Amino acid sequence: MRRLLGSAAVTLALVLVAGCGGTSSDESSSTADGGGAGAVADEGGGQGDAVDERQVITTASASLVVDDPADAAQEVSEQVESAGGRVDERTEYAATGDDEGSSADLVVRVPSDALTDVLADLEDLGEVASVSVSRSDVTGQTVDLDARISALQTSVARLQALMDEAGSVEALLAAEGALSGRQEQLESLQSQRGFLADQVELSTLRLHLQQPGVAPPGGPDGFVDALGTGWKSLVSAGGAAVVVLGVLLPWLVVVAVIAAAVLVPLRRARHRSALPAPTAPPAAEA
Repeated sequence: MRRLLGSAAVTLALVLVAGCGGTSSDESSSTADGGGAGAVADEGGGQGDAVDERQVITTASASLVVDDPADAAQEVSEQVESAGGRVDERTEYAATGDDEGSSADLVVRVPSDALTDVLADLEDLGEVASVSVSRSDVTGQTVDLDARISALQTSVARLQALMDEAGSVEALLAAEGALSGRQEQLESLQSQRGFLADQVELSTLRLHLQQPGVAPPGGPDGFVDALGTGWKSLVSAGGAAVVVLGVLLPWLVVVAVIAAAVLVPLRRARHRSALPAPTAPPAAEA
């Protein structure tokens, strides 16, 4: 009994200190740890249920070859909406020539439990060229955010009670300042938690729809086209070489002048040293 009373007193003291001690990040972290544990305990073992229900973010991408990308994009949009999802982005590109057919790109949000069925239904639209699925477990982040949100909610309620019981203007202003900081932190954490919940609930699927028989963009078509591409590359390389020469030419002139100023006197000195020394005339005989 004493141990329970002592634990309750420590928890109450932490809440009071968090409410009146400012908005520092260290105090927020301490309060979040204590308050989160208390909130989970009050729920009667809810933490085990939260951990058992994993929070997983699923993203997928697929590329399809279809006869009419616009019609296929419309069918995908209808399938996603009928499954309870939504279309976030949809872009359609018209054909620009014989070698570039029409295409479409979509970004859709699908309920996580319906993603497998949606991917399977893609085979009815055309040839599935590629599919990739990735999953990220964010259970730890959601549990931590829930604990911190619960702690801040407790702190906000305590500060509001202190404001009602404030006996002076100074105490009221101090409680209001602390309450404003706590509410900002609470709103930020609630926004993060809502974003994670949306990512977990709705999987993101990116689709690329392309007509069949489309040549890769930018590739040469036949010998003549390849010859023209090679000539353009040669002209481009020659132009780049001229530009580089124009940049280096002034420096080459300066280097040549310096070299001439050093080498000419050096060569003259060597030439003089190489000349034979004059011989003395023979002495006259007495």
